[in-house]
Amino acid sequence: MAGVAEQRRPTLADVASRAGVSPGTASLALRGAPGPSAASAERVRAAASALGYRADRTASRLAARRTRLLGVTLTIRNTFHAELAEALQDAAEDAGYQVLLHPVTARRGEAGAVDVLLDSRCEALLLLGTELPSSQLAALDAHDPVVLVGRRARGLDVVRADEAAGTALVVEHLTGLGHTRLAHVSGGSSEVARERRDGFLAAARAQGLDPLVVEGAFSEDAGAAAAAEVLAAGATGVFAANDRVAVGLLDAARSAGLRGGAALSVVGYDDSPLARLGHVRLTSVSQDPAALAAAAVRTAVERLDGGREDPVDVVLTPRLVVRGSTGRLDGGGPA
Repeated sequence: MAGVAEQRRPTLADVASRAGVSPGTASLALRGAPGPSAASAERVRAAASALGYRADRTASRLAARRTRLLGVTLTIRNTFHAELAEALQDAAEDAGYQVLLHPVTARRGEAGAVDVLLDSRCEALLLLGTELPSSQLAALDAHDPVVLVGRRARGLDVVRADEAAGTALVVEHLTGLGHTRLAHVSGGSSEVARERRDGFLAAARAQGLDPLVVEGAFSEDAGAAAAAEVLAAGATGVFAANDRVAVGLLDAARSAGLRGGAALSVVGYDDSPLARLGHVRLTSVSQDPAALAAAAVRTAVERLDGGREDPVDVVLTPRLVVRGSTGRLDGGGPA
């Protein structure tokens, strides 16, 4: 008995035939390029919708002159971003691509950085810790593949560490050292900051604790500004939203006569080069930048060269790296 034939994917020629125009006119209309009349363009769009036509991005790229450039946005002051960018370059070279970096600055925000990368004919965008609205990210992805590194968004490719698992490691470590008066200095209102705050609160409350939350930002200044409130509340175990916040907090605490360790245990997030400095020795959650970079590049290449269309959410397991900024509350030394 003969099987049912697989339904053929509609082509540009099918759309053109249904709309009564040439394939060239149909292509221009679907790209919004000048040339077709308004009536012709409307017929083409209606035909594409009726047929369920979707452009074959892989074929389009193969037909075009390739740049093999992956555009990356980053915050230069974020040492974790710098480390991640280096790992992205290595991963891209292994895949036959190159990375074009553009910093996000106060003068040129993230949207401006993205525009420069697209103008430079980057074939895909890898956005580190992006704070662009989901609607804007979706619009970008409709034209060129977008991979979000460290942030979730529905319908888009995401590569991230498991924030809930990472924050649970922090709470487990601090309470294991005898700290029950916990505080969190947040990274602000971004999606990543919210996930870390909510994850920490959930893990702490699951142990019957009621931690203090001090709102801040992903910067050393925010950590330093939060120190007075944290110390006044008598918190002895502190989770900072990232390593920069933790370093700012520790610096202010030391100025007040407290050193990180037993009396005040501070944990950061990212395990950036900053955390590893000899005079900092910060306990921090590691997201494994090499693994994140390899997954991000692989995700982009699957779209560019493999033709994948369905979004993926790649979740990596973080680990806690213990150093001298945390210690037992009774002074018994680190765990």
